[in-house]
Amino acid sequence: MTRRFNFRLAFVALVLLAGVAQQLAKEHRPSMLRPGLRLCAYVANAGDGTVTVVDLVRLAATSTIAVGPAPSGIRAHPTRKEIWGVSSEAGYVWVIDAPRDALVARIPLGAAPIDRNAAPFALDFSPDGSRAYIAASGSSSLVAIDCATRQLIARARTGRRPSLARVTRDGRLVLVSNRDDSTLMLFDAATLQPLATIPVAGRPEQVVVLPDSSLAFVSAAGTNQISVVDLRRRVLLVNLPVAGTPTDLILKPDGGELYVTAPESHGLEILNTWTAEVAESMLLGSAPSRGVLTADASLLYVTDAAAGRVMPVQIGIRQMLRPIPVGERPGVSRLVPGEDLLLVVNEGSNDLAIVRVRTQSLLTMIPVGSHPRDLAVKLF
Repeated sequence: MTRRFNFRLAFVALVLLAGVAQQLAKEHRPSMLRPGLRLCAYVANAGDGTVTVVDLVRLAATSTIAVGPAPSGIRAHPTRKEIWGVSSEAGYVWVIDAPRDALVARIPLGAAPIDRNAAPFALDFSPDGSRAYIAASGSSSLVAIDCATRQLIARARTGRRPSLARVTRDGRLVLVSNRDDSTLMLFDAATLQPLATIPVAGRPEQVVVLPDSSLAFVSAAGTNQISVVDLRRRVLLVNLPVAGTPTDLILKPDGGELYVTAPESHGLEILNTWTAEVAESMLLGSAPSRGVLTADASLLYVTDAAAGRVMPVQIGIRQMLRPIPVGERPGVSRLVPGEDLLLVVNEGSNDLAIVRVRTQSLLTMIPVGSHPRDLAVKLF
């Protein structure tokens, strides 16, 4: 009798455990994911020259791919099942085949970088995904690559130490910020013909462009300013002072506001893009560094590198919610399609934090490679 009772008890416990496991799986499984689709995160590890692939359904690292020294600028291709990035120290673009988790191409950009600070670290795609554009700092040039053939198809001379290349939403222009020249150059996206060279604030780095391709905002690490450039008239409108060195520019989807993180000032600067002025400032934490905005612009998630947490900010009422602990030195973050999960790269603890958006709580932390610094998400 006791034996039969123990068997029944064990059977019931097993059924309950299975039910709990199924429920937990449903809770973290992204709502938009259909059977047969994969959702993965790709973490670029600067310390060991690898990319860690994380399955976001199984919540586990599934493979590690060697791509080359100091990988950065990792991007999911908009139309192909590929992940692209650059090797900052070796001076080439690399391509990963997402379904096979395999490196399938290395595309040299030209002259080797002079030093790490002059290395390429970012790339951008044309709106239709047919081309990739890279500012090759080592050779002071802008390079265009055909994404189908993976061949260099055009090259143009830039200023000294170009920082990055950014394509306008209409696909007509490529903008390149030149750090040593303190200029923003405009190129024809089809031919790479230079169209204008516009002086901006010292040591320009990041560039964001309004959805209508009318204005560009350029962060300046040397002068703690944001340069506002009229792309139609091709002139500098104003250099806006901000409190501290800007580390990230996050544009509202409708283009109406630009959010600027500045660790030195412990806060967030909010720019009105229509009037080209700093409208508000918010104190957030110890060292707010990088941010990501929800599609409806209701929540801005800002990582605090010094405090090891993410700070959700309700944009509509300018109020910070309860911070979410994530790991050591969090930096780049991304929302998955459907915005069920927030992913945060922790450079100090060498892991990827996964936050459940519905409960604003840490779900798990997955070990990745050494010194992770960049992140891409791909649904395929």
